[in-house]
Amino acid sequence: MNKGSHFNGQPAYGQLINLLDKSKILQISQEKGGERYVKHFDAWPHLLIMLYAVIKRFDSLREITDSMFPEARKLAHLGISMMPRRSTLSDANARRSEGIFEAIYRDLYKTYRNELSSDSRNNPSSSWINRLQIIDSTTISLFSNLIFTGVGRHPKTGKKKGGIKVHTNIHANEGVSSDIRFTSAATNDSFMLKPSNYTSGDIVALDRAYIDYAKFEELSRAGVIYVTKMKKNLVYEVSADTIYMTESGLMALRERHVTFTKKVKDGDDIKHHARIVTYVDQKKRGAKLISLLTNDMEMSAEDIVAIYRKRWEIELLFKQIKQNFPLRYFYGESANAIKIQIWITLIANLLLMVLKKRIKRSWSFSGLATMVRIMLMYYVNLYTFLEEPDKDWSKLVAEAESPPKELLLFG
Repeated sequence: MNKGSHFNGQPAYGQLINLLDKSKILQISQEKGGERYVKHFDAWPHLLIMLYAVIKRFDSLREITDSMFPEARKLAHLGISMMPRRSTLSDANARRSEGIFEAIYRDLYKTYRNELSSDSRNNPSSSWINRLQIIDSTTISLFSNLIFTGVGRHPKTGKKKGGIKVHTNIHANEGVSSDIRFTSAATNDSFMLKPSNYTSGDIVALDRAYIDYAKFEELSRAGVIYVTKMKKNLVYEVSADTIYMTESGLMALRERHVTFTKKVKDGDDIKHHARIVTYVDQKKRGAKLISLLTNDMEMSAEDIVAIYRKRWEIELLFKQIKQNFPLRYFYGESANAIKIQIWITLIANLLLMVLKKRIKRSWSFSGLATMVRIMLMYYVNLYTFLEEPDKDWSKLVAEAESPPKELLLFG
């Protein structure tokens, strides 16, 4: 068969992992004790196999190891010279610290951050967009309640559910996590809101689960702006109240300057001055009043509303990860194994986001992830193929369906 321009000397997976720095990864592992008493299965093949499993959406160690044997020759070209047993992979997930994979993710984020935020097509011209960070959390359910305390009970068995909460910070113009912390599902979201993590001029968008007057006052003193949604039961004093009306006599906007007071035992009460912006949110089901809380007294109400609406980006990130790398089954039962799998998932998401940025053709993330999953072990030029996937598709199908050349000798 005449090979088209999409064919390449290494599988698509090999081109994807070219985004990784092998020497840096092994250095990180050695510095964190990940290579101690290790003879063969070091951090590099460990990472590659786990990444392969996450991209292929495998549900068990058996599925991982069984799928690798037919691809042994291709995987050997990528640096996986030994096909590990299930026990080897299980032991590595239990013993090699998840902190190694955390460090790998953070190094990758640092390496590709500018590239991820460089796409002006998705960056509005608002002056605040490059200063905006968003925090939120998502909970991943676990079968056991022994490692991470969950919330609620199983609807059928009545047993307590386990859960791990993934606290996440993103920069609005990047689309990947810039900071991640793990806790049990029962931990309050405000755990992630640490004023010391931000500098003067930063803007933080968050939901009402993070309301904490003491922390909000710290943010104000540090020159950090926050925007969140109001809770209905908040108590405050109003110092100014302005209502803007439409030409038809309906309320268009309401702004209030308020003061919150938090009683402190054996200390001075904490007073926090803020601004409440109430606007009419037009939805298909009808209009709804939304009240936002901020410590910024000068920014326009339109910008305050736009900042809060950008908070939806983090919800889209959670949805993107859960749809394309579903964490329904874990390859180990220990806290370390569970965290490793989550870090690998975040690494896979970041690598595909970098790939998406480098391709001129417009792909949805799910479409791209699906195509990469299908073509992962094909000898195609991943980048040119994704630019023009229809060009040699018929040749790829013919090659996949045709018998090996050795069998043709007996035809």
